Amino acid sequence: MGRIVQRHDPDRFFTALFAPPARRETLFTLYATNHELARAREVVSNPMLALIRLQWWREIAEGARRRHEVAGPLGEALDEGRLLAADLLDMIEGREAEADEIEDLPTFETYLRAAYGGVAVAAGRVLLADSTALDALRGVGAAYGMAGILRSVEAMARQGRCVLPTGMLASAGLTVAEVIANPCDARLAPILRRLADHGLGWLPEGKGAFPRTAAAAWLLAVLARRDLRRIPNRPERGLADRATLIAAAAICRV
Repeated sequence: MGRIVQRHDPDRFFTALFAPPARRETLFTLYATNHELARAREVVSNPMLALIRLQWWREIAEGARRRHEVAGPLGEALDEGRLLAADLLDMIEGREAEADEIEDLPTFETYLRAAYGGVAVAAGRVLLADSTALDALRGVGAAYGMAGILRSVEAMARQGRCVLPTGMLASAGLTVAEVIANPCDARLAPILRRLADHGLGWLPEGKGAFPRTAAAAWLLAVLARRDLRRIPNRPERGLADRATLIAAAAICRV
């Protein structure tokens, strides 16, 4: 599982290295599953096919067991109680929103809190976070998801996709088709900045403290904050990002 996550989700792979060794493999299983859910819409041109792929994973959450490099370990984690079906179903429900256009900011936030916040909640549960921490981690995951989407507007356009709220695009005289055709349109920058500011509001204020054992779940807040502050610029990951993560882990504050 670790190799899959390292290849496809390097941010979460790096943060998982701060988890207690006994819980690290479960995190890798969770993150590999999340990658598969994200791929459901990425690899098909027809949104209905994405829903079919997500239904396959929903059946696993509901008890089906299948031989598959990710589904197999996931089934074991579910059977052993290391991951919860409810968390997986939350993530799947969030991803189902990607099969259609997202109309407004509240709907966009609901999508982010399920699809991305759900991953953070599941990770926090693996690391034995309490209910208050899990609520905060949902915001962290949503903010990280927001940052990822805003940084990937051009990449998603190349896939023929745009998940930005259509109402906000319309207020700037844009359509989803126009963003896909020209993701560098100058009219898009103020929308990205507004969304970034909204996402920053989901992160812990000041320097939020966290237990050292839960660092793997919390550290994505560091990357989310750095990314959202730099929007509409979309720099690549660098050594400074890794160094900031390590420093945050050392003082247990994000």
